[in-house]
Amino acid sequence: MYTKHFGLNMLPFENVPDPKFFFDQGEHARVRSRITESFKAGRGLTVVTGPIGSGKTTLSQMVVSDFTDNIKLIWMAEPPVNSTALFLFIAEELGLKSPSSERVFVLRDIKDVLISINSTGRKCLLIIDESHLMADDVLDGIRILNNLEVGSTKLIQILLLGQEELMKTINRPELEPFRQRIATLEMLGKMNSDRIRKYIAYRLQVAGGSASLLADTGWEAVVLAFSPGSTPRVINSLCDRAFNAAMEREKKIVDVDDVYEAAQVMGLQKDIFFYKIALKKGNKEKEILPDTSAGYVKEPISEVKPLNSVNSEPEVIPVHNKKTGPVAPWPDQNANDGVLSISLNEQKGKKTAIALLIISISVFILSIAFYCDRSGSEGALSCIQELISF
Repeated sequence: MYTKHFGLNMLPFENVPDPKFFFDQGEHARVRSRITESFKAGRGLTVVTGPIGSGKTTLSQMVVSDFTDNIKLIWMAEPPVNSTALFLFIAEELGLKSPSSERVFVLRDIKDVLISINSTGRKCLLIIDESHLMADDVLDGIRILNNLEVGSTKLIQILLLGQEELMKTINRPELEPFRQRIATLEMLGKMNSDRIRKYIAYRLQVAGGSASLLADTGWEAVVLAFSPGSTPRVINSLCDRAFNAAMEREKKIVDVDDVYEAAQVMGLQKDIFFYKIALKKGNKEKEILPDTSAGYVKEPISEVKPLNSVNSEPEVIPVHNKKTGPVAPWPDQNANDGVLSISLNEQKGKKTAIALLIISISVFILSIAFYCDRSGSEGALSCIQELISF
């Protein structure tokens, strides 16, 4: 891979949940803090929604790390098929052997174990990923679990992670009882251009690199690729491809060409394409423009003749005016020759136009004469009258 080529300690843009690369700034940091405080207070049910690849799973891992050893974690990668399966799974995770098949007894046994866990100062945290796939029966089971409490403290803390579709589900009128029991509701959005820059720079730093691994054109291209905003997963994919492209070209810095190649594969190249055109146009204009940094175009200095030379011409000293600056030099002969040549060309153009006009008129007259001769008209006047009548 490109780690050795760029002097990195590890791959910076892997799309796997890794707490080391958690971007603990901005929205993700605020959401993490709110969830952690809610669980510490024993408030119960928390729901986090966001688009695919927005960092929900990594966020949940960071929340778990905030509790260190004082937590009993129950993790479900996807929701169960029904509420009974949910209760049986939790019972087994809590160490209940051969739980009763009767739902009411399973809930009783689960509550007894949860009371024991909380009495020792620990917390039980249930995390269910892909919660937007939950059936209504499972959501009702979550509601029942959330009702297990001692005093004002919930015996089990529940974190549901899902895509935006989860919000549509829980906003349905028939799920009003479930919605009322949500203690914390957070929605992760897409990163804007400023956060995208900071996110990429942070991951490069964690991997042992720096933001200088991307050229200015590379940074601009990345931002253009995600002009409407994006999620960590998509950003990681683009950057990983761009760094691979730069390595294949044996380059030590990622620029616009590398980002453009990566964006083409992902269908994100449109704005970068126009940016590349603008860059090329700007470079061409710089090549043809003279150096005017000193306010004038430098001319070669002619050889200085001695003062006593017979053929030497008197030196013309430019007169300076305090208000207007130095007087403009006399126009040289070459400029006069250029003006004269332009004037001659204009005269030639006029003569050519007049000649073409005369030829056209002559052809027109000959055509009329030919028609009159063939038509058998009595005279030129009657022939012209016939033509006009057409």
